Amino acid sequence: MPVALVNGISLNYEVTNRPAGEDAPRVLVLPGSGADLRRGNPGMPLQDRFEVLIIDQRGLGQSEAPKGPYSMADYAEDAAALLDHVGWERCHVFGISFGGMVAQELAIRHPGRVERLVLACSSSGGAGGASAPLHEYDALPLDEQVAVRMEVLDRRQDAAWRAAHPEAVEAFGARLERGANRPEEARRGARLQLLARAEHDTSDRLHRITAPTLLLGGWYDGQAPPENQRALHAAISDSRLEFFEGGHGFLGQDPRAYEAVTEFLLEA
Repeated sequence: MPVALVNGISLNYEVTNRPAGEDAPRVLVLPGSGADLRRGNPGMPLQDRFEVLIIDQRGLGQSEAPKGPYSMADYAEDAAALLDHVGWERCHVFGISFGGMVAQELAIRHPGRVERLVLACSSSGGAGGASAPLHEYDALPLDEQVAVRMEVLDRRQDAAWRAAHPEAVEAFGARLERGANRPEEARRGARLQLLARAEHDTSDRLHRITAPTLLLGGWYDGQAPPENQRALHAAISDSRLEFFEGGHGFLGQDPRAYEAVTEFLLEA
């Protein structure tokens, strides 16, 4: 994978070839908390219609984890610098969860670089609605972490559901244990990212987003719940809002979600 040296750090990224010639639209994908391109690329469903650029954000994946603290402005400036690195003056931006927070900051700080904006399962923080406090969960015992995290990701995964699906609970717990046993540098970068996320607040600046915006939410999301999507919709003047069948991971649960993203971006 290529590496960009920007803002004094090295950032890992992937960029696809333009699928339909020079006129194919370009999309910057900003993934969520803990995302690592070695474990999957949420931009893949768009690659047949768009040229897709995706980043391992600072502290995550194979990107460098500089000394903290990090701010949301740092992540937004990393994204802008990566666009400079690959020679993209302007593009669509698709932010997922934490990546949607970065995308908000990017669209506010660099409005001329964002053609159309998609925010999936994101939150503005502040008065517009805080996301779930993921940075607090690591202090919980493993069994409590599993229960809290599973229900936050999908409100349908309550105590009764978990009792009826012990295999899913065991698999989820195993994933958390693997995460806790990562190298210290990876755990440090992930922790700094969660702390930056906890300070995120664009609620009083969302009116500065000028790009046409599509807001996507999952009906059963407890991390970035429907009320947070409605608050974003109320604050961003040129926006539309759609909900899908699923929780925080509705992009992988409802096939209509990526269809909606594609249709919205191709309107341009």
